[in-house]
Order: sequence, then C-alpha cells, then structure tokens
Amino acid sequence: MPAKKNSVTKGRRYWLFKSEPDAYSFDQLKADKRTFWHGVRNYQARNLMRDDMKVGDGVLFYHSNAKPMAVVGIARIVKEGYPDHTAFEEGHDYYDPKSDPSDPTWFMVDIAHVGAMKEPLTRDQLKEQDALADMMLLQRGSRLSVQPVTPAEWRAILKLGGQNESW
Repeated sequence: MPAKKNSVTKGRRYWLFKSEPDAYSFDQLKADKRTFWHGVRNYQARNLMRDDMKVGDGVLFYHSNAKPMAVVGIARIVKEGYPDHTAFEEGHDYYDPKSDPSDPTWFMVDIAHVGAMKEPLTRDQLKEQDALADMMLLQRGSRLSVQPVTPAEWRAILKLGGQNESW
C-alpha cells in the first residue's frame, strides 16, 4: 500500500513568534499584510532567524503577556534573515552601539499574514493536548521570543485552530 502523502511541504519548517498585543498584534499584521520582525536581542533566537528560517516557513503568531496568552493566527516567512537596521539607529529602542553595519550582530526576517485561528488557542488549551506535551512554548522557563515548532505540533495546532494545512 503506498504511503499517505504528507500535506506538509518537504523542507518547510515551523516557528512560533511571540508578541505582546499592545506592542504589535496579529490584527496589526493583518492590516499591514507584511512586516519585518525586528528587535530580537537573544543570541539563540538571532541564530534561528539568521541561519534557519527560510522563505515559505510557517509561523504561529502568539500573543504573550496578554489575557489570555494564545496562538491567534498564522503567518509565513517571506524574507530570510538580514541585518536588523534598528540596531544601528541611535535613539531607537533596539539600538545596540556594539553592533556594526559591516559585521552586524542582530538579524530579522519578514513575515506575511496568512490567517487567523477560528478561535484563539490559549496556553491552557495547548497544555491539555498530549500531542503538545513537549512543545517548547509549554516548557517551564522557556522564554525565547522566536522558537521552533515541530511538524506534528504545527499540525495539531492548525487542527485545533480550525486552519487548513494547505495554506
């Protein structure tokens, strides 16, 4: 019997991006259609953005520091890692005087809106799912603002959120 075709594109990876809704919300991304994801100042997260995120990768948009904290939508990577110009802008919240434009320290990617979850998926709802037991977001002490998501976690969350995998 032939293997069932996987609807997840081969080579595509998945990510979760956290944003406080009063800083930048999913509704704002929907209005903007596309944005650059700047201001990440953690080396592990920077490395993911610089080295691992590729055009076409999926993004779960998570409202953090909100009531409730929840996955509210999906986006996709539309431009791979490039220097975060805000690090060079004196006076900007994310200015880093040690970052050099000829050898940048910080990177960003561009994302585009894909669609909202039918209902936000709260952190408590995610914790109830056996398929998400090992998800980085749900681990004690996990604070990365951008983090990897496994294909199985991605599929489980899309199913819970009423989203189609073939976006």
